[in-house]
Amino acid sequence: MLGGDSLRHGALQEIMKWNGWGYSDTKFLFNKKGQAEFTGKRYKLSGMIMPALKDWLEDTFGTNLQHKSPATPILTSSAVQPPTLNEAFVEELKSTGIPFSHDAEDRVFRAHGHCLHEIFALREGKVGRVPDLVVWPNCHNDVVRIVELACKHNVCLIPYGGGTSVSSGLECPPEETRSIVSLDTSQMSRILWIDEKNLTAHMEAGIVGQDLERLLNESGYCTGHEPDSMEFSSLGGWVATRASGMKKNIYGNIEDLVIRVKMVTPQGVIEKSCLGPRMSTGPDIHHFIMGSEGTLGVVTEVTMKIRPMPEYQKYGSVVFPNFEQGVACLREVAKQRCAPASIRLMDNEQFKFGHALKPQVSSMFTSFLDGLKTFYITKFKGFDPNCLCVATLLFEGHREKVLQHEKQVYDIAAQFGGLAAGEDNGQRGYMLTFVIAYLRDLGMDYYVIGESFETSVPWDRVLDICRNVKLRIIQECKDKGVQFQPLASCRATQTYDSGACVYFYFAFNYRGLSDPVHVFEEVEHAAREEILANGGSLSHHHGVGKLRKEWMREAVSNVGMGMLKSVKDYVDPNNIFGNRNLL
Repeated sequence: MLGGDSLRHGALQEIMKWNGWGYSDTKFLFNKKGQAEFTGKRYKLSGMIMPALKDWLEDTFGTNLQHKSPATPILTSSAVQPPTLNEAFVEELKSTGIPFSHDAEDRVFRAHGHCLHEIFALREGKVGRVPDLVVWPNCHNDVVRIVELACKHNVCLIPYGGGTSVSSGLECPPEETRSIVSLDTSQMSRILWIDEKNLTAHMEAGIVGQDLERLLNESGYCTGHEPDSMEFSSLGGWVATRASGMKKNIYGNIEDLVIRVKMVTPQGVIEKSCLGPRMSTGPDIHHFIMGSEGTLGVVTEVTMKIRPMPEYQKYGSVVFPNFEQGVACLREVAKQRCAPASIRLMDNEQFKFGHALKPQVSSMFTSFLDGLKTFYITKFKGFDPNCLCVATLLFEGHREKVLQHEKQVYDIAAQFGGLAAGEDNGQRGYMLTFVIAYLRDLGMDYYVIGESFETSVPWDRVLDICRNVKLRIIQECKDKGVQFQPLASCRATQTYDSGACVYFYFAFNYRGLSDPVHVFEEVEHAAREEILANGGSLSHHHGVGKLRKEWMREAVSNVGMGMLKSVKDYVDPNNIFGNRNLL
């Protein structure tokens, strides 16, 4: 049995921000010289200066460093409504020895994910409905006992994994009158066994991604499942939202990796009887569990496929004259089924954004080389700096095969005008994956609010959806009185035989707006309508939660909704898992 670095119960908020993303010691800020820097020691970018970020922020959003909108630094207990406790439940819970708390900080920390409206409210010190109690089971049997007590005393349970939800999935329904208990799985963070003959591993569902990979790596294995949130998101959360990772081309999405799931529901435990690689035993019950978003029960243990750690890893990047040719290249790579572990295409706005995050170079020679590369691409090759885009690549496997694979992908890229742009740019692109989330907090310090959202779409609609959604965002901002030009950008992050996942990022300076969050939500709603009108899915991997559930019927049909509701009514007839997601 391998144990993760699970913190003692309730200690998460001692190292994490309560009103922003990530670690408390890590953030972007402007120092006394007006230079952007990234604090802490946890990332390769930590401690570095980014000379171009200030100008990019000012030029893109019209910000002024003199105009600040700082966050409320400390949570005051008076802002949190007193808990509504079910005393009979609490008394029986005490007898089990399972730790619990109704401390205000513990409750607020588990009352939200990372939607814009959730974080904006917390920064202003505004706290809505929060769980009345937090409970920390240590194993599957603890969860069984908690669910039994909740059913007995009619208490509402909301499972909590890593808290990275961007679908309002963790918000407490304001209309809920019962006592709400947050069931925090963070103490269930062990790898229970590794089967080296069958290349499978059995884990508790509370383990977070970075701990899971680190522990498996120590034994020479990996899952290869690396969502952008893997530092903080949990295995149970991946299952509950049908997650996808950046290296899914080799390792698969979560539904491809899962062999068996154990879930505790009000009607009992759901679990398949064997660990066979495939079964023909009616509809796959895993597909009722995956994507259920905490509405049916709590995922407690998961058996997954694992792989030996790759012998060789190589980053790369390609610059294209424009986004259209970049998409055509990705389409051809998918058609030939030769995608590397990861291939991600950024549009021009994201390319410029990435350039603004480039750290200060330490030598004249490096600066000269960067200038030479820029000259070669823009002047000698004639690429327009306002049109070009970049794809970042990651290859993994046996060294000889990786080098063959790399040549094949670069040869395809050349057919579409792509130029190899070096390993450093590719590696930096993937490093920024874990850093970009911290930028939203910096933006909010200077009246800029932003969000990302995703979809999946057939290949023949990729260009249309990218163009139309960005145009819709810009027009909606104008119509709703946003006084500054918004940022609307996108990237294609995952490829399939028949389509791609597209991520959109948008942000704007909200100075002059009386209710910026309302305007933001109207623009985001319009963008989602545009996605659906252009043939995109409701979500590729973020899930539905409460944020997108108004479109669920359109997404799965009336009959589909009836089926989902029937499952809910049977498994949880008293709505013990009452987070109100999906349905």
